[in-house]
Amino acid sequence: MSKDRYKKFDKRIGCLQFGFTLFIAILLVYLFLIQVVDIRQYRDRAKKQRSSKLFVLRGEILDRNGFKLASDNTSFNLYAHPMYYDHTPQELAQILSPYVNIPVSSLTKTLSQDNPVILIKKGLDRKVAELIKSERLREISLEVKNKRVYPQGTLASHILGYYNADADMAGGIEYVAKDYLEYFDKNISYEKTPNGDIIYNFNTNPEDIAAPIKGKTLTLTIDSAIQHICEKYLNKTIQKTKALRGAVVVLDPKTGELLALAVYPYYNPNNYQKYSLMEMKNWAITDVYPPGSTFKVITVACGMINGKINKNSKIADTGKMKMGWWEIKNYDYAAHPNPGLIDLVYLFQHSSNVASAKVAHMMEPQDFYDTLKLFNFGEKTGIDLPGESSGILPQPRNWDIATHGAMGYGYGTSATAIQMASAVAAIANKGVWITPHVIKYTPEEAETKIVKRRVMDEQSAQDLTKILAESIERGKNIAKMDEYYVAAKTGTSRRPLDNGAGYSNKLYTSMVGYLPASDPRVLVYVVVDSPQGEAIWGSTVAAPIFKDIITELVKIMNLNPDKKKNG
Repeated sequence: MSKDRYKKFDKRIGCLQFGFTLFIAILLVYLFLIQVVDIRQYRDRAKKQRSSKLFVLRGEILDRNGFKLASDNTSFNLYAHPMYYDHTPQELAQILSPYVNIPVSSLTKTLSQDNPVILIKKGLDRKVAELIKSERLREISLEVKNKRVYPQGTLASHILGYYNADADMAGGIEYVAKDYLEYFDKNISYEKTPNGDIIYNFNTNPEDIAAPIKGKTLTLTIDSAIQHICEKYLNKTIQKTKALRGAVVVLDPKTGELLALAVYPYYNPNNYQKYSLMEMKNWAITDVYPPGSTFKVITVACGMINGKINKNSKIADTGKMKMGWWEIKNYDYAAHPNPGLIDLVYLFQHSSNVASAKVAHMMEPQDFYDTLKLFNFGEKTGIDLPGESSGILPQPRNWDIATHGAMGYGYGTSATAIQMASAVAAIANKGVWITPHVIKYTPEEAETKIVKRRVMDEQSAQDLTKILAESIERGKNIAKMDEYYVAAKTGTSRRPLDNGAGYSNKLYTSMVGYLPASDPRVLVYVVVDSPQGEAIWGSTVAAPIFKDIITELVKIMNLNPDKKKNG
C-alpha cells in the first residue's frame, strides 16, 4: 500500500518538475526572442520615444513692400525636477538667480516646493537658455516655446488673424496659409534624452539642428500705408458717429489684389484672448446686409448686359410709384416730385429709386437673376480668407412684382462688403470679374487660385464708368476731385432686425467708387453700420471717409491725373 502511494507521489513530483522545467525553458526562449530577436520591436518603440521632429518656426508674413506684419519669437520656459536634485534648493537658486533675475531667497522658496515639476520662469531668450544649458544641471530642463508676434499691433488684424502655438489654433491668413507658413522641404528628425538633450549618432547631421528652421515667408497684397489710412479714417468716423462697426475695402480692379481691408472694431492679435468673437470677426466677408443704392450700379449694368438700356437711354421718373402692394418714392421726392424723363447720369446723381426699379422691371426675373449671378451675388467670391458668406439672392420664382423692383435699388438681395467691392470692380476692369485675394500669388499659382470671367462687354463697362463719373461731376458730391475723374455711387439702406422680420430704425451707409475713371487703378468701398446723429446718409457718413482715403491714395500710389487743369 505504501509503495503505491510513494509511486504516485514520485509521479506527481516528476510531473511538477517537468512542468516547471518546461515553463523555465519557454520563459528563456521568450526572453531570448524579446531581448535578442526583439519580436515585440521594443528597440523601435524606444527609439520613437527618444525621437523628435525638428522644431519649425512659422514663416514671416510681409506686406507687398516687404513690411513685416507677423513673425515668430522663440523663447524658453525653465523647469526644475526635484526627483533629480543634485544640489540643494539654495545651491540651485544661487546658480540660476543671475540668469533669471529672481532673488536667491524667492528662488529658493520656489525650488523647495513639493511638486514633481516646478516652473521657474517663462519667456527666456535663446542666449540666456544657452548659458543655463552650459551649467549642465541634471535637475533643470528647458522647454522651447514659439510665440507669434504681430509688430504692427492692430494693423490689418482681421486679415492676419492670430496663432496660438500651444493649442495649434489660428484665424485669418494664419489659418488659411498654415501649411505654407510651416512648410520645410527637409524632414529632419533626431533622438533626444528625457532632459531634451540631443543624442548624436552617425545619422545626426549637426548642421540640420544647429539653428531653428523657418517655414516659408508669405507675402500679402496689402499695402501697409494704405491699410493704415483706411483704419485711421474709418476709426475717426466711427468715433464721431458712435457707429456700431464699419469696413473699408481697397482693391486693384485690374488684378483683384486687396490693397487694404479695414474692419472695425479692431483688435490686437498679440492679445487676441482679450477680445470677443464679435470683435475678432471679419464681418466684411462674413455678414450680409442690403447694399442699398450702391447696388443701382449693378442694376444698370445688368440692364445694359441684357440689352434693355444703353448710355443714351431715358427713363420716365414719376418720383413715386406703386409696385403691387408696395409704394416706393425717391429720397428727394419733396424737392423733385416728378423729375420726368431722366438720363442715367441723373439716375445716379439723384439716386432715383423709381428709375432703378423700372430698369429692374425691364428684365425678366430669370434674366436679372442670371446676370446677378455673373457678378457673383449669391456665391462666395473665393477670397483667400476663412468664413466667407455666400450672401442672399432669392430664386426668381419667389419674386413678386415688389421684390423684383426692390432688387433694382438694393433691397431684394443681401450681400457682403467684399461681394459689392468685387462686383463693381468688374465694371472698373472693363467688364472682367476677378477673384479678390490677399495673398500675393506667383503667375503659376494665380492660374489655379484666381478666376477671371467676362461679365460685361468692354464698351458698355466704359460707358457706365463715364456715366458714374459724370454724375459726380454734375453735382456737388464730396467725392469730386480737382485732378481726377471719380466714378462712384453712395448708398443708404435700413438695417434688418436681428430676427430677420422687418427693418430697424438703424441704417447702413456706404459708398463705392474707383479712379482715375479714364484708367481705373484703385477701387474703394466704404460701409458704416448704424451711425448715429442727424442727416445720416451715405453722402454724409461714408462719403467723407471715401474722400479722405482717395485723397491720400493718389499720393501713395502716385496716380497720374486724368483731368485737365483749367488755364
